[in-house]
Amino acid sequence: MNPTETKELSREELGDEALCRSVLYGLLSLGLYAPTRRTFQELRSETAKLALREAAQLLTPSVKSVPSGEAENAVDLARRAEDWIQAIESLEQDVWLTCHSRLFGHTARGQICPYESEYGHEGLFQQPRQLAEIMGFYEAFGLTTRNEERERPDHISCELEFLDFLSRKEALALEMGDDASLEETRKAARLFLRDHVGRFGRALARLLAQEDSQGFFAKLGCLLGVFLTLECSRVGVSPGPLQLELRSAEEDKVPMACGGEADLVQIQPSEQD
Repeated sequence: MNPTETKELSREELGDEALCRSVLYGLLSLGLYAPTRRTFQELRSETAKLALREAAQLLTPSVKSVPSGEAENAVDLARRAEDWIQAIESLEQDVWLTCHSRLFGHTARGQICPYESEYGHEGLFQQPRQLAEIMGFYEAFGLTTRNEERERPDHISCELEFLDFLSRKEALALEMGDDASLEETRKAARLFLRDHVGRFGRALARLLAQEDSQGFFAKLGCLLGVFLTLECSRVGVSPGPLQLELRSAEEDKVPMACGGEADLVQIQPSEQD
């Protein structure tokens, strides 16, 4: 076999990989939520740490045939996951809360901004269009807002949670032999990576690694950056830049430049389903 060839995987193997991606997306999303006792306990559970370790290890062999420029990232995936697991094991809840407040603050423009639509220079009215587009992705898959969570749909944790959902949906479509659903789900994941998470996620990951030094969020950022790079390569889209400036703060003076309270969400199934 040519060393650059990849073995054609069975539907079962592809489903396993989709579930592994779901684990990584889901736990990275959880790590970027505002800290609570529940999320702290969930992250620190032996079940979560074992799932993260095994998912990263299973995904690593399948990405060793990525383009040569990404070979280091492929090898790094399991190691970065292990580094984050060690940071999770030593994490204390009050330290996590303090660090989260320092990095993200209590406004959209903290030391690190977790909101996609705050990045870039696309123009005065681009932000509400971006928010509407993101909500369009969620709603197309029967997901709706949950106002009590009070988080915007373009928060990095919401976007990663959506890719967790799509990965699980892909695994189910593979298991059920539902090729129409499989095609729809893969297309949505590719577009969402290209236009949203992949567009700004690597820049956010770099900031986390830079601003938290060797802490919990630094290790999370290193894993997030490697994983998003590999995910963009996997679906055939260009990964976003490692540096991305925030849009002008002057735009915040325009009423249409910000989402209102109805936009503050975590995603959940629609009540109609």
